Amino acid sequence: MASVRAVLIDIDGVLTVSWKPLPGAVEALRGIRAAGLGVALVTNTTSRTRASIADTLSEAGFEVGAQDVLTAPAVTAAHLAEHHPGARCLLLNSGDIAADLGDVTLVDEGADVVVVGGAGPEFDYAALDRAFGELQRGARLVAMHRNLYWRTDAGFRLDSGAFLLGLERAARVEAEVTGKPSPAFFAAALARLGVDAERALMIGDDIESDVLAAQRAGLTGVLVKTGKYQPETHENASGTPDHVLDSFADAPALLGLAE
Repeated sequence: MASVRAVLIDIDGVLTVSWKPLPGAVEALRGIRAAGLGVALVTNTTSRTRASIADTLSEAGFEVGAQDVLTAPAVTAAHLAEHHPGARCLLLNSGDIAADLGDVTLVDEGADVVVVGGAGPEFDYAALDRAFGELQRGARLVAMHRNLYWRTDAGFRLDSGAFLLGLERAARVEAEVTGKPSPAFFAAALARLGVDAERALMIGDDIESDVLAAQRAGLTGVLVKTGKYQPETHENASGTPDHVLDSFADAPALLGLAE
């Protein structure tokens, strides 16, 4: 751990659940910052902008600003600008993320790209069928993530990955995924922090998208047993985390920062 210079941290399920801090998380993040380590909060959350996330976390006691947050929508905007410049995009997403999409052109029909964000009430039959129709007419499919579910204080909730699988199968296309577990997402976070992968740690509650994906990108992967963590998912995963912690509160000790 002596070589670690930066820590990438998932938010939902690691720092908070339903935006309420998990025990010891505020203090742990404060300790990591006090040690001079770089911090990036990396999230597939698609219901809020970076600024909104930072404000909510600040109100909960976390010492963060919008510059510390990297979201799937922000990375998606960069991906569209690079790989689909000027594309007309049909967005299927729950929540207002326009501020993080920048100059992306959004349309209701005649799309060049169908962009799938996070699930919510907007994912009804009409919306999914409209997206399916655009894909049949040749539109490309870009997904902010493949998450099947997430945890709230009311339990697990279905996410857009379940609908994405259906769209891919029905339209016979494969989505370009921009958020975690995409290697480009981790590369963007590392570039922002100015560190190499071997000097960075990724802490998450999703063993596949957070931890093992980060390890494939060259980072050290740390799984926490909070949020969406389930023992059976851990046991049946496609790989083994470098480290497993009961919660993010244990991260300073892992890093050798605890008194």
